[in-house]
Amino acid sequence: MTTPVTENPTIFGKILAGQIPCKKVYEDADVLAFHDINPVAEVHFLIIPKKYIPTLADIDASDTALMGKMLSLVPALAKEQGLTGGFRTAINTGRLGGQEVYHLHIHVFGNRPGGEPLRSLVGKA
Repeated sequence: MTTPVTENPTIFGKILAGQIPCKKVYEDADVLAFHDINPVAEVHFLIIPKKYIPTLADIDASDTALMGKMLSLVPALAKEQGLTGGFRTAINTGRLGGQEVYHLHIHVFGNRPGGEPLRSLVGKA
């Protein structure tokens, strides 16, 4: 269920409301995946819940199925995007965890086979 943008004033809320376009990777009733506008790797996309959850620290037991769904999408979508040799995931949580947009999201990034291996991205993703 998508939270109205009035309750989710983040850029992701505006993307979910159709106010800002995105390059979609996947969408269903619960989640949206789209390419990051500032990629740190050849492939860099985000998976967000349509339910507004500000940070990973804000989830509770009622979010277990949603989080499981989001995590289970990671390898399938990574493979679809050509990340067959591996990929990295990150969930930045809170200001000290490097979170910039306060709508829970999973970063998935990597380089396709033949590309350079990922190096440390601390502070970049």
